[in-house]
Amino acid sequence: MTDHQAPLRIIVADDQASVREGLVLLLDLLPGINVVAAAADGQEAIDLCRLHRPDAILLDLHMPEVDGIQATQHLSEHHPDIAIVVLTTYADDDSVLAALRAGARSYLTKDADRVDIAYTLRSSVAGLAVLDPTIQAALVAAATRTQPPATTLSSLPELLPDGLTKREGEILAMMARGRTNPEIAATLYLSPHTVKSHINRIFAKTGSPDRATALSYARDHGIG
Repeated sequence: MTDHQAPLRIIVADDQASVREGLVLLLDLLPGINVVAAAADGQEAIDLCRLHRPDAILLDLHMPEVDGIQATQHLSEHHPDIAIVVLTTYADDDSVLAALRAGARSYLTKDADRVDIAYTLRSSVAGLAVLDPTIQAALVAAATRTQPPATTLSSLPELLPDGLTKREGEILAMMARGRTNPEIAATLYLSPHTVKSHINRIFAKTGSPDRATALSYARDHGIG
């Protein structure tokens, strides 16, 4: 940054207070970056962007009320000059593609350090796209993936219950057939971490405290 360049004006959006406050402190310590506001959910992020007109927003995906994908869609449509940088724990290709299609310019996981975050914010404001290496691998896997076995897809009801996504339904069906996490990962060309993240979301959506309960839910709803 030269003496003639104003600091980047940033908004941070994350529903976890400890994460949000930590990011604000971290970014405020970096030269050339000024955090002008922090939001606890997607709607607040939209409202604060309308009020402050920042250069960029550092945005989590999974937040209450209005989630990160919906917020990204709104901001990219109504405030295309704001660079949207996703910072999230989710590195699966479904989340990545949804965010990029919604208008996110860059995508980082929460393993990123402050140097990576600062570089990504500056690059995104300059019009460049930055993807975490893990994200690049997910996109390559998504681009080269063959279709899952027909038996997996055909076992799914047309309309999945409780907000389950197609991918979550596929994984639940494979779980119901006794497939282990590594076997599911190998079949669907996903990392074991990504499979575990999907299963945690399946547990949350189905109200299942453990795998056995999730399998009973699958049987009750004709999945698998």
